Amino acid sequence: MGRRIRSGRRGQTGFTIMELMVAMAIVLVVLSVAVPLYQKSVIRARESVLRQNLSSIRLVIDEYTYDKQKAPQQLEDLVKEGYLRQVPLDPITGNRSWKIIMEDAGTSTSQSEPGIFDVRSESSKTSLEGTPYSEW
Repeated sequence: MGRRIRSGRRGQTGFTIMELMVAMAIVLVVLSVAVPLYQKSVIRARESVLRQNLSSIRLVIDEYTYDKQKAPQQLEDLVKEGYLRQVPLDPITGNRSWKIIMEDAGTSTSQSEPGIFDVRSESSKTSLEGTPYSEW
């Protein structure tokens, strides 16, 4: 590439239209491969953060339930009592609200006040594995 084009002026260089078209085609092929790979890596990273956040919240719910002999009534209880600095972000939905699963009244540690048993993502999307995020 970069051949001399002979014209009326000496020393003038440039690319032919064919060389420019080939270069653009190569760039487009590289982009068509790179963009989907990048998008999948972003989704994988969000899924990893979601798994970690769910694991952390569940661990803290268990610790709170063990310490207080009753499950928390809302996620903010975990923040107020110092178990969490703040409610973690759901990286799939982009907000701090979670689908809360309450204990059954018959199986709760405090039979009078059933509390939070589990949390899940509120997202209706499906993971790269094919399972809905709301089932994690």
